Amino acid sequence: MSPRKTASSPTTRLSKVLAEGVPERATPLHLFELATRQWVQGQRVDVGALASELGIGRATAFRWVGSRDQLLGEILWSQCETSMRSAVKAYRSRVRGPRRIAAICERGVREITRSTPLRRFLRAEPEQALRLLTSKLGPVQARAIARVRELLDAEAQAGKWKPPLKLDTLAYLVVRLCESFIYAQVMSAQRVDPADAALAVELLLSGRVSGRAAPKSRRKD
Repeated sequence: MSPRKTASSPTTRLSKVLAEGVPERATPLHLFELATRQWVQGQRVDVGALASELGIGRATAFRWVGSRDQLLGEILWSQCETSMRSAVKAYRSRVRGPRRIAAICERGVREITRSTPLRRFLRAEPEQALRLLTSKLGPVQARAIARVRELLDAEAQAGKWKPPLKLDTLAYLVVRLCESFIYAQVMSAQRVDPADAALAVELLLSGRVSGRAAPKSRRKD
């Protein structure tokens, strides 16, 4: 099966370095690591200030990262990706099918919501944070959807689960469900239980609607 093409944010030199793992030069990675440390410590990330600290020109720094939003998007994705990998590792073989995906989602939601730097950022710059985390303007949502689709496809290929909808649709819905739990307090001042996120995801993936099976999947892959 050919890999699914997903929406992506504009490519920058930094995003290429992070994706390839072996930078052509260390300086873009140094800038990213310094920016990440500042973000984790609660400092405001400023590309110009980063350039001064690294002894490079502002134009060079912006050429590497594209913009402050794109730099913050990479920082946010690195944090979310770490939480997702941890959740997947925790449930590598304990359960299968919808229960496994639901358990992974619950753990991921808990880890992300417990992130002090992320909570701080959401409080300090809520509109910008949500724009970067939950829209096509940042890399987080598209990459999260792609990762969830990989998990769903693995369960389907293992024969442990029959998707009730197309995988693309399910991956999108799962991510949106998790987002609604992660950012509920910022969006609507609601306090929610991550355990309910697991229940919602399992109900979605089980394909049960009003006590009857959902329509057969129209997957062509």
